[in-house]
Amino acid sequence: MANAVLARLPPLLILLMLAALAGCGTTEVKSTTFTPLAQETAAIPESQLLDVGVIPFDPGIDEAGDDEMVRPEVRNAESRYLASQLVATLANSGAWGPVRVIPEAATVVDLYVEGTILHSDGERLELAIRARDSSGRQWLDKTYEEVASVYAYDPRRSQARDPFQGLFNRIANDLLQARNGLPAGRAEELRTLSELRFARDFAPDAYAEHIRENRKGELEIIRLPAENDPIMARVQRIRERDYLFVDTLQEHYDSFQRRMDEPYQNWRSESYQEVIAARKLKRQSTARMVGGIAAVAGGILAAGSGDGSAQVGGLMAAGAGGMLIKSALEKRQEAQMHVEALAELGESLEVAIEPQVIELEDRTITLTGNAQAQYAQWREILKQIYAAERGIQ
Repeated sequence: MANAVLARLPPLLILLMLAALAGCGTTEVKSTTFTPLAQETAAIPESQLLDVGVIPFDPGIDEAGDDEMVRPEVRNAESRYLASQLVATLANSGAWGPVRVIPEAATVVDLYVEGTILHSDGERLELAIRARDSSGRQWLDKTYEEVASVYAYDPRRSQARDPFQGLFNRIANDLLQARNGLPAGRAEELRTLSELRFARDFAPDAYAEHIRENRKGELEIIRLPAENDPIMARVQRIRERDYLFVDTLQEHYDSFQRRMDEPYQNWRSESYQEVIAARKLKRQSTARMVGGIAAVAGGILAAGSGDGSAQVGGLMAAGAGGMLIKSALEKRQEAQMHVEALAELGESLEVAIEPQVIELEDRTITLTGNAQAQYAQWREILKQIYAAERGIQ
């Protein structure tokens, strides 16, 4: 009976119904090509080791717009976590001097690295990375993307590395390639330029004329201070104290990353499953909705024909179409439940990343997440120390 009814329905209608009833599969990456980290094997003289500062990434919340999958709580945490991951990767390459997370570009270093989170949901990570040296010359402006394999979060295939470590390795490799492409003597020049920039900030009257901006908008050295310059000696002591504070901040970022690692990786794993499930449900919902509407429409047409069997088949098709539409609406509601689950995961992650108190040599500072404000206060304290040492009132 059923076969006879189907035989009287339009072939296109039958195909739509069968496709909708079958649902729609989901695409999952089975494996990804892992990029190993390029490491510097030759010893680099200290005078050529460049200090690197990685600024906490832009969370990309504004760029996300109305994307309901983006949780501000998670993105704000990721902005620091991912910056710390890049710092660790660069340090492991053995090609740089101190590599730190720095609160802002006001911190004077030889190479600045910034990033924006374009996409992050546990399945796919996309970052826009920019790098420029102390002179302002651009080294890198590139978008990096990686998709986690289906086995990335499988406990039976546990791996020591992060699911997206290959992406950070590619960033580090590109920066190393740019570093190796510098002209002879450029690394030492950049270190000297950074020193003069710091000195100019604290003693503009003494060092304002030592560097200038060229037509390209890049800084260049005009002249060097005397070898035994007493003012430069004071500035260098102040810079050592600045390094101390930045190192203390780095300890804070390291502690933050350690505390965040477990809940964040759990969130990634849960989010990966949610994203795959939500995409599958949305595809099934769309297929069922299309098939349902087509079945109802075709069924109504068949039911209005003069053929008795076609009329019965049409009524059956219309009824089946109605069930498909109902199923599609239920699938969409189920997908929304997954989105809400992601929101709850994001809120739970935010609870796990409370600020902490750090100890300096002569005082205690509470970091409340606004490291920029704390660093600004520290710079003011340094200027007071410098003024006191020079006897400036």
